[in-house]
Amino acid sequence: MAGPKDLDPSSSPRAMIGAELRHARERKGLSQTELGEPLFVSGSFIGQLEAGTRRLHLEYAIPIDQILETDGFFERNCRALAKSKYPDHFAEAAEAEAIATAIREYAQMLIPGLLQTRAYAEAVFRAYKPTATEAEIDALVAARLERAHLLDDPTTPLLWAILDEAALRRSVGGGKVMAEALRHVMDLARQHRIIVQVLPFGAGAHASMTGALKLLEFDDAPPLSFVEGPDMGKLLDDPATVARHTLTFNLLQAAVLSPQDSLALLESVAQDYEHGEEHP
Repeated sequence: MAGPKDLDPSSSPRAMIGAELRHARERKGLSQTELGEPLFVSGSFIGQLEAGTRRLHLEYAIPIDQILETDGFFERNCRALAKSKYPDHFAEAAEAEAIATAIREYAQMLIPGLLQTRAYAEAVFRAYKPTATEAEIDALVAARLERAHLLDDPTTPLLWAILDEAALRRSVGGGKVMAEALRHVMDLARQHRIIVQVLPFGAGAHASMTGALKLLEFDDAPPLSFVEGPDMGKLLDDPATVARHTLTFNLLQAAVLSPQDSLALLESVAQDYEHGEEHP
């Protein structure tokens, strides 16, 4: 019988590798728990690999090839998958985001990546990497805009974004860029493609003052959360941690403006930028 073919990691790589893993495991007659035991991981972790919600890393791919007798298939494809167009700290989260059915995000200082315009993204990356070449910046912007194609589908994923008022008031790229960026967010909301709400300065202290937060939900796998800092990020699957982060997002929802009032504030700030009245 022919073995599993090598996969093209540019086309839904984790989903395909996960399907091959499930096929190879079942062919050996092993349960998820039985495969996980020699790897010192849980059966649910194997399930997440098979569902494509977690990336297969080399430390697991090599012994999986040995256990399942797959002739180096998972090692080869794992090495290819590691060549991501996204920064290392965000690659796994971007891949999970691509298959999520719901994304809930609190953006503390920036408009979320999925909602950014080209000019806004360029200004963000130039601030992050002031000495980068134009080609490097262009590649980063292209990858970010490509992620936004998730929203081409009219209904999936559900995207619920809470924008801190600081993200509206911080001028990124100047007034023209900011006005365009805010109007892009408003257009998506008015087209009923996303839900957007603003956490106003008047809310005072809130549940996520220490940083931004992203929650990912899936049809056939447990939810994940993603936390991020300068040049670092971590995708979390611990149920207690995800539950705590979900509660944090729920508490934020209790403090935000209504969708209608949020759009009114976005409109007001956009007009200020258009009229040259940038806010400190």
